[in-house]
Amino acid sequence: MRNAALTLGIIAGIAGMIIGFFGFGYTEVVRLHAAVGETFGMFDRPDLVRAVSVLSPLLAIAGGAMARARALWGGALMALSAVGFYVAFGFNVFTMFPISFAGLGAVLALAAGQPDEPKAHF
Repeated sequence: MRNAALTLGIIAGIAGMIIGFFGFGYTEVVRLHAAVGETFGMFDRPDLVRAVSVLSPLLAIAGGAMARARALWGGALMALSAVGFYVAFGFNVFTMFPISFAGLGAVLALAAGQPDEPKAHF
C-alpha cells in the first residue's frame, strides 16, 4: 500500500504541476493585461490560486516520496494537496485526476498496515 501511495502521490504532483502552470500563468496574464480578465473572467481569489498552484503539487510529490518511510506524514501531505486543489480550482475535468490520485494516495498511506518505525525526528 505504501508503494501505491508513493506512485499515486508522484503522479498527482506531476499532473498538478500542469494545472499549476496554467493557473499561475493565467492569473499573471490577467494581472498584466486586464482586458483578458474582462473577456474571459478571473478567479475569485487569484492569490489563493497562485499559492495552491505552487504548494499543492509540491505537497503531493513530497507526500508520495515520504509514503514509504513515513506513511502518516506522507498521507497528511497528500490530503492537504487534494484539499488545496479542490478549494482553489474546484472539482472539474482538469482537476479530477490530481485530486483523486492525491486523495487515494493519502487514504492508502494512512491505512498502511505496518506502523511507522519509532525513530527520532532529528
